[in-house]
Amino acid sequence: MLEFIQLLKQRYQAILAQQRNESGSLQYQQRIDQLLLSEAFIRKGQLIDSRVDLNIKQPLQIAVVGPTQAGKSSLVNVLLNSNAAGVSPLAGYTVHPQGFCHRVSLADCSGLQRYFGRFQCLDAAQLTSARHDCYALTEVADISPYLPPCVLWDTPDFDSIDSAVYREGVIRAVALADIIILVVSKEKYADQSVWDMMAILADLHQPTIICLNKLSEGSEEILTKSLQEKWRHARADAFPDVVPLYYRKPAGLPFWPQAKQGLPTDTQKKVNHRKHARVEQALLQKYWQSWLEPVLEEHQAVREWEKLVDELVRQALESYQRDYLHHPHHYETFQQALAELLTLLEIPGLAGVLTGARKALTWPVRQIMKLGRKQWHIAGSSHEIVLLNQIAEHLLIQAVDRLLDKTEQSQQATWWKELSALLRGRRQDMLRDFAVAAKNYHISFQQDVEKTAHHLYDKLQEQPVVLNSLRATRVTADAAVIALTLHTGGIGVHDLVIAPAMLTVTSLLTESAIGGYMHKVEAQLKQQQLNEVKQALFIDSMAKKLLGLPSYLPSITHFNISPEQLRAIEQQEKRHGLRLL
Repeated sequence: MLEFIQLLKQRYQAILAQQRNESGSLQYQQRIDQLLLSEAFIRKGQLIDSRVDLNIKQPLQIAVVGPTQAGKSSLVNVLLNSNAAGVSPLAGYTVHPQGFCHRVSLADCSGLQRYFGRFQCLDAAQLTSARHDCYALTEVADISPYLPPCVLWDTPDFDSIDSAVYREGVIRAVALADIIILVVSKEKYADQSVWDMMAILADLHQPTIICLNKLSEGSEEILTKSLQEKWRHARADAFPDVVPLYYRKPAGLPFWPQAKQGLPTDTQKKVNHRKHARVEQALLQKYWQSWLEPVLEEHQAVREWEKLVDELVRQALESYQRDYLHHPHHYETFQQALAELLTLLEIPGLAGVLTGARKALTWPVRQIMKLGRKQWHIAGSSHEIVLLNQIAEHLLIQAVDRLLDKTEQSQQATWWKELSALLRGRRQDMLRDFAVAAKNYHISFQQDVEKTAHHLYDKLQEQPVVLNSLRATRVTADAAVIALTLHTGGIGVHDLVIAPAMLTVTSLLTESAIGGYMHKVEAQLKQQQLNEVKQALFIDSMAKKLLGLPSYLPSITHFNISPEQLRAIEQQEKRHGLRLL
């Protein structure tokens, strides 16, 4: 699941970089934030599981979050009872997550590097605003009366103009936290960004403390009531404890009230890592359909494209049957079978020539001759191949036209437009490959033609009267000469179809005792030919290439996540036996 979340996030980020639609961009950025949060939360689950496997207790993680100039870093110093966190009156001074190990060693935090992934752990002094893919982890020597053993995280603000560039660091630190301490000032507590963040964090079910900072005398009660109202609109869980913070003038730091001294330690009792798997499951289920919306739209477009290709192939095969297989003047394949039949007959006047040819050529040489010059000549003069290439070209023209229609009518206009451009760019190569496949098919199919001739010859031998009358007919001898001329390249296949002598032989056989058998054999040959053309040419050489085009669409503008990938990830189960989706 983690790998799929990362893939989905990367595709959203790549597509967002290309988008010009502001409303769509906002929606995509929200989904990217959700994916970042979910990815980090899954990583936290892996961290917890790994510690359980090793029978090592996971250090408590507390994150201090809040808007610009709320006093987060100052509060971190108060809670640590030290000056470990850097503070500044300038907004946006903290731009990296900084963890402070309170009564916890760095060795206890060894799993955090795996959690932060591509983020690099640096010393606090090495952090620079030029890099945002890093964090700091520092041991503090001072013992705080306010904190249990924990890692306390000072986080960047989440509402400044520049926060977009270090947003990922904030999300990673927040997702890691077992306890959230929200710091808001009397000027910032009502900002929508604060409550948007708290609404997002509601899905993580982290115990929360609200610190109301920079208070003046007499304002605490009014502001707390207002906070409670804001919380109720943003979240459904119980309103948390509120810590009022007044400044101590000499130190310039907020003062943690004595009455709340044990609050972080008491809040620790609400942390339950055993519930993490169920929270993770609920988080994924909540956002899954929203995340997949553009992916499923692409799947729908692919299904429409598959339907369109099926329709075009069906029309192409109908044209092939109408204009070739069932056309009285264009269908030539059965005439080729008759030509092969005539070379098998012992015909007076030609018997010596044919017998001499049989004796002069050994079997392998005869096969080479059949599969070589003769079949290439037949393929080169075939009306069938010309027609197949015309049908293929028409199919692709139709496909381009239909794609243009989809571009104008579909919500996935960009997908159809780029698919159309891809098809136009590959059209000539596809036609060239189809032409080669058509010629190879035609040559290969000559074996079926020869088999048909042998079947007819065997049937004629069962009818000696018909066989002898054919041998005695002068027209048959003329037709045999034509057939032999076809073999040597003297005439083309189409000439064979319209030769009067061949037409007469066909009539003689049709009206003879084997006429019914001839019709049956011809029908079988046509069906074999249709099946071969359908599979070898219009499915393997054309449809498969057309159906494969969407996979070549650039991933910077499309998700390109297949239904198979999606089904595989949706069927996964977590190690604890919970089905994630």
